[in-house]
Amino acid sequence: MKRDIYMKLLAWKNSSRRKPLILQGARQVGKTYALKYFAQKEYAHMVYCNFETNVDLASLFAKNIDPIRLIENLEIQFGQKILPKKTLIIFDEIQACPEALNSLKYFHEQANQYHIAAAGSLLGVKLNQIKSFPVGQVNFMHLAPLSFLEFLDAVNQSSLRNFLENINEPKNIPLIFHNELLEQIKRYFYIGGMPEAVSVFIENQDFNLVREVHQEILRSYELDFSKHAEKNQVMKITEVWQSIPTQLAKENKKFIFSLIKTSARAREYETAIIWLKDAGLIHLSYNISTPKIPIEHYCDKKSFKVFGIDTGLLGAMSRIPLKAILEEDRLFSEFKGALTENFVAQQLTAHGHDRLYYWTSAGAAEVDFVVDEELSIFPLEVKAGVNVAHKKSLMAYNEKYNPGVLSRASLLNLSLDGKLLNYPLYAIHLFPKLSS
Repeated sequence: MKRDIYMKLLAWKNSSRRKPLILQGARQVGKTYALKYFAQKEYAHMVYCNFETNVDLASLFAKNIDPIRLIENLEIQFGQKILPKKTLIIFDEIQACPEALNSLKYFHEQANQYHIAAAGSLLGVKLNQIKSFPVGQVNFMHLAPLSFLEFLDAVNQSSLRNFLENINEPKNIPLIFHNELLEQIKRYFYIGGMPEAVSVFIENQDFNLVREVHQEILRSYELDFSKHAEKNQVMKITEVWQSIPTQLAKENKKFIFSLIKTSARAREYETAIIWLKDAGLIHLSYNISTPKIPIEHYCDKKSFKVFGIDTGLLGAMSRIPLKAILEEDRLFSEFKGALTENFVAQQLTAHGHDRLYYWTSAGAAEVDFVVDEELSIFPLEVKAGVNVAHKKSLMAYNEKYNPGVLSRASLLNLSLDGKLLNYPLYAIHLFPKLSS
C-alpha cells in the first residue's frame, strides 16, 4: 500500500543531518510495513529486529551498547554482513528494550554511518518516561492513518488525487469529478484510514468486515491500556477513551469532565488524557479567544476538544449503522456532525497542522478550527452537509477581525463568493493554501 511517508523516509536517508530515526504513531497505522517496504526498495539489505516477538534480542544490549560491538553481535545473530549505507537496521517494538532505545544515542555519536530506524507501539508514552533520553541525537517522524488522499491511491483513484493536488485556484470542480469524490469520501468516513480496514475493503468490498477490523483494533487499544499504563490510570484512560463519542455528540464539543461521570474533575483525568495523546490515539484542539501570532500563547489549555485519530474507528465506537452510508448526507451529519469535524481534524494533522485550535467569543460564537501559517491566521467553519446558510459564528469572527478570506468546509463544490471560500470536504488538504 503506497504511503506518503515514503518520500520523507527517502529524504531522511539522503539527508546530511541523518541520525537514527524514531518513527512514531499509534498501533496498527502501518509503521512496520512502511519501514520494511522502504528497506526493500532503497537498500541492498535489511536487518529486522522485533524486541517484542524475539525477547532474546534484548540480551545483545544488556551489558554493552557500544555500537561496533552491537553491529558485530547483530551480524552473528542474523548471519549477514551489515554494511554502512547499504543495510537498513530496523528496531521494531523498541519500547520493549530500553537499552536498544538508549543505544541510538551512541550510534549517532560513534557510528552514524549505519542506517537505523526504530518504531514501536506507545513510543510517545515511553519516551516521555525516559528523562535521560537525549533530545537532538535522533530524527523523529510520525505516521498517521491513511489520509483521504492516500485512501484515493489505495482504492485505485490516483487520477482523482492528482487532480486534487494540482488545484491552485478556487474554481468549481467539474461535476463528474465532484460527485465521484463525494462517493469516495463517504466510503472514507465509514472505512477510515487504518491500513488493515482499507485493505479488507479493497479485497472484499464488504463494509461488515471493515467494521469487524475496527472492533478488533479498538479491543487491542483497550488491552494496551491495561498492559502499558500505570495501574492507577488504566480505568481513567478507559473512561476518557470511551467518552469520546459522547463528548463529540454535543452541539458544543468542548470536553466536559462531568460527562465521564458526575463527580469527575479535571485534575483526576489530566494524566489519562496526556497518556492517550502520547499514545497517538487522540488529537487535542485548544480554545483561543484572541487569534494572534504566536497562536500558542493565546490558547486556554483548560478548554479543549478531544478528537479520535480515525473517523472509521470513531464511527465504530459510535455504532454508526452501515445503512447510513446509503443515505445522501446522513453519514456526514450523524450525531451532530461529529464525524465531519473529526475528519477535518484528522486531515489537518495528517497534512502538517499538528497543533489544533478553535475560536470562541464570550460563548456566543465558535469557529471550529483556526490555523496559523506564515504569520497569518485562517478561520475554518465546518458544515456537515449541503445546508450551509447558517454562518453566524464565521460572520462574528469577520466583524471582529476582518480576515482577508473566510473559509468553510462542506459538501458543496469548491467556490469563492466574495470573501467566503468553500472547500469541499474532500479537498480540505488545500486549506489554507487557497485562502492565502
